[in-house]
This record gives sequence, C-alpha cells and structure tokens, in this order.
Amino acid sequence: MNPDTHEGVTQKTLIYQHLQNLQEQYQDELENIVRLLASITNISPEQVKPHIDTLLRQLVKQPERPFHETATASEWVTAFREWAASHRHDTPPLSDYGVSRESMYEDERL
Repeated sequence: MNPDTHEGVTQKTLIYQHLQNLQEQYQDELENIVRLLASITNISPEQVKPHIDTLLRQLVKQPERPFHETATASEWVTAFREWAASHRHDTPPLSDYGVSRESMYEDERL
C-alpha cells in the first residue's frame, strides 16, 4: 500500500471518529440546532440534518498541507509543465535586442 494513501485513510478515519464523538457528546445540542433550522426554514428536520452533518465534517476536517510542503520531485515537474503549457503559444518571440543586457539595463546607462 502506498504510504500516502495509508496516511490519507488514517486521516479520514480519525476525522470520522472525531465527528462521531462530537455527534454523541453534543447530541441534544445538535438536535436543537436541527429543530431550530427546520423551524426557521420551514423544511423538515430530516432535510436539515444532512446539511448539519456536512457542515460538521467541514469544520472538523484538518486543513490540507500546501503543495510546496508535500509535493514530490515528479509532482513538481508535472505541475511546472502544466503551468508552462497553460500559457499562450502563439505570441511572437522577443527580438535579440529585447532579451539583450543593454535593453534590460538601459536605465542605468543614463
């Protein structure tokens, strides 16, 4: 099994367990919230409950680490190539003068 996949499964399991604990620990409060939202929105508690469950999952979910912290060398290469390919390919190239040292530093010659 890929260690990254195992880590992802473990993380999801921990989140699920944490969510279950919260739902058990705060069952009365969550039922009150569902009833209140059902009353405010004029929809049934059965329709409100999935929204509360989704909201709780989002709130207890650990934030994902940024790409630069977790990417492998091959993922960096792939991301760079995708970024490069996302640019227009029909623009004309710069002239020799446009990429010359003189054009880049012409302000300093004054």
